[in-house]
Amino acid sequence: MTRRKAMSSEKLFPNTWVDRYSDYLYNYTIVRVNDHEVTQDLISETFLAGLKSKDNFKGEASERTWLISILKRKIIDHYRKINSRKGKAEVRMSYNSDEAEGDWLEERVSDPFDKTAEDRLENEELGLAILNCLDKLNDKQATIFKLKTIDNFDTEAICNEFNITASNLWVIIHRARKSMAECLEENWLN
Repeated sequence: MTRRKAMSSEKLFPNTWVDRYSDYLYNYTIVRVNDHEVTQDLISETFLAGLKSKDNFKGEASERTWLISILKRKIIDHYRKINSRKGKAEVRMSYNSDEAEGDWLEERVSDPFDKTAEDRLENEELGLAILNCLDKLNDKQATIFKLKTIDNFDTEAICNEFNITASNLWVIIHRARKSMAECLEENWLN
């Protein structure tokens, strides 16, 4: 191992990752995948990938930023996998025997990064719907929800600010998410 790699890996503290970064990684992930179990799996995969590739850490970014970059790739892989399954199901229904297997699958899987004007308009509409739904939450719930899920504030800081326990915080977040989901279902999805 080179001296530079040895110095870089010394800047990582894997034994503290769960305590230091799990809340941040959870909040980052849950708003992107909206599934508690998938979120936990992706974070676990991120920590495992970090451990496996710690010798590649160059120290050019903070430990948290490095873990987020790994997590972003895990999230992208998650959606590629989902889209790939959808594409395979679609292809099986319309498979034509004179097509080569490698060609037809790739053509029918949607690219999650291919954004059209319609997609951007839909995202703007969703953003407005989210803001409208946030306005329907009570002030304390809305503020705590924004601080934790949007601004990625630390759990302890929010608990201290509002004089609540961590359990109480997660109950508030859960209720806010549930209210937001119901509001979005009523006002945006229909």
